[in-house]
Amino acid sequence: MSKLIKPGLIQIMVLLSFSMAGCAQSETKQEQKIMEEKINTMASATDTATFGGGCFWCTEAQFELLDGVIKVESGYSGGTIKNPAYKEVCTGRTGHAEVVQVVYDPSKLNYEELLEAFWLSHDPTQLNRQGNDVGTQYRSVIFYHNEQQHLLAETYKKKLNESKAFDSSVVTEISPFSAFYKAEADHQNYFTENGDQPYCQFVVAPKVEKFKKVFKEKLKK
Repeated sequence: MSKLIKPGLIQIMVLLSFSMAGCAQSETKQEQKIMEEKINTMASATDTATFGGGCFWCTEAQFELLDGVIKVESGYSGGTIKNPAYKEVCTGRTGHAEVVQVVYDPSKLNYEELLEAFWLSHDPTQLNRQGNDVGTQYRSVIFYHNEQQHLLAETYKKKLNESKAFDSSVVTEISPFSAFYKAEADHQNYFTENGDQPYCQFVVAPKVEKFKKVFKEKLKK
């Protein structure tokens, strides 16, 4: 059968096959480019903030309520060892603070609004404690991700102290972000999953209710 195919026809078929392969590769590159553009657009449409305001069960439950907040994860930042466990952080010897990592939509909620929510979600005048939770792991802290966040945090803190917004000076630590270690699964969405627990009823719930009243215009529908 191959003897019936003229040499010229074979050359044309080979050229066509290369041409089709080239088109396929071109389409694949174009699809990859479109996908990369979509990913970049999605990335630029969100931002990240990291806050420590005492027990992360409380902080997480409050920030999850805000319209524009896409995801909140509880974890640890600011310490000296990698991948710390909750029991290690609780000793206060690792240097980590209990924090929440907040992914949000800047078109709905800007960083200054998050700072406002942060400073009203806990008592930023207490050094290395929140109520009965005592230790450096419960310190008030902002881990900024870029210089814009740094400037906004420092400026806001200065205004709070100058205006004497609180009875005592704000002692919130403002430090550069280095790493975030997500806490164990049983610490995620803790208030939602364990609302009937005594700590949730007597500590977390009152903070959540107060937060709802203060930020009622900014809550998720």
